Amino acid sequence: MLNKDEISYVYVKVMKVRNEVVVAICDENILGKMFEDKDRGLKLEVKEGFYRGVKVKLEDSIQYIEKATIVNIVGEKAVRLAVERGFISSSGILWVSGIPHAQLIKMR
Repeated sequence: MLNKDEISYVYVKVMKVRNEVVVAICDENILGKMFEDKDRGLKLEVKEGFYRGVKVKLEDSIQYIEKATIVNIVGEKAVRLAVERGFISSSGILWVSGIPHAQLIKMR
């Protein structure tokens, strides 16, 4: 569970792609980093071009998820909050070198 006394920040980027609202969210401390699991052939690159948007308080990122049709979430705090709020299931998390990544697609 998240520490209520700690203020955490994430980057949120909103993109309109055709009829979709794509939201990318990442913990602030992993922006621009790459994580690799060579044993499983997985690589996760938290590209600034995709994830760097506005810097907001972690709690405020929920409003972006609510309005999105597709969401990419990466980072321990951002993914944990999405699980706690019921947007994603913990079984749907992909772990790459200890970093969680999840995607959400809302069906219309």
